[in-house]
Amino acid sequence: MKKILTNPYWVIPLAVLCNVLWGSAYPSVKIGYELFNITDSVFEKLFFAGARFAAAGVMVLIAAWAARRKFPRVSREGAPFVLLMAVIYTAVQYIFFYVGLSNTTGANGSIVNSIQTFFAVILAHFAYKDDKLNARKLIGVTLGFAGVLTVTLGGGAAQMRLTGEGFILLAALSFVIGSMISKRATKTDDAMAVTGYNLLIGGMILIAIGFAGGGQFKTLSAAGLGILGYLAFLSAAAFTIWTMLLQYNPLGKIAVFNFIIPVSGTLLSAMFLGEDIFKPRYLVSLALVCAGIVIVNTKKTEERTIEK
Repeated sequence: MKKILTNPYWVIPLAVLCNVLWGSAYPSVKIGYELFNITDSVFEKLFFAGARFAAAGVMVLIAAWAARRKFPRVSREGAPFVLLMAVIYTAVQYIFFYVGLSNTTGANGSIVNSIQTFFAVILAHFAYKDDKLNARKLIGVTLGFAGVLTVTLGGGAAQMRLTGEGFILLAALSFVIGSMISKRATKTDDAMAVTGYNLLIGGMILIAIGFAGGGQFKTLSAAGLGILGYLAFLSAAAFTIWTMLLQYNPLGKIAVFNFIIPVSGTLLSAMFLGEDIFKPRYLVSLALVCAGIVIVNTKKTEERTIEK
């Protein structure tokens, strides 16, 4: 498995697939809000999110059992990291994500969320000895922040809201921290088991919080269950593959593919939500974000690493 998941011919298409799936979540979540008649209630959104991730966790655990013909388990040593993943990677991240996405456009949300790549570069500097900051990375990070500011402030200061774009940024930070915990968890335990319990426990936390606040499905339809099923599937597939990729590859090497999220999220939002993505600020923002990520991940042997 390690030989496959470190081979560029497999790593590239798998990483691209993960990020296209995550990009498709932006319009899908907003469509789900409409189909389930979810209002501005935070608790209804969290209940919806919890149902998605709990179902995704069950999917992964069933797949793990089918593949190995034994009940998936995590070790005593790895259990605390899986629990921490469930809280940060799933529950906390998606509390911010779902609430934030309901207070901004799908295009805005997908571009702002791309900042997770730059969070990864910065945090990796402190966490890993072989992934330090340097001048090239600082330039890339600067371009990335410029892209985020362009999309959030390009239409005026009112475009930046704490409960909208601000929460999307916090979701991105939670994603990166969760990715780092994931790398530690998979040192001792199977990636599918880690992913399955992360999603299931995190989903149950979200369901409990949502239900406690009065959240529930007020409207059930075939279309609504279909979109919920798709959201659960994309989470199960993307998080499982991503966890496997992180297990065998450096965080910085894999994080570069996150640039696909704002691109696919913006284009799919335009296709399914009818959002106008051809405003100059969207195009400039996408260009800056993608350029920043490319620069961050372009190696130059003559560069000197910046010490802590």
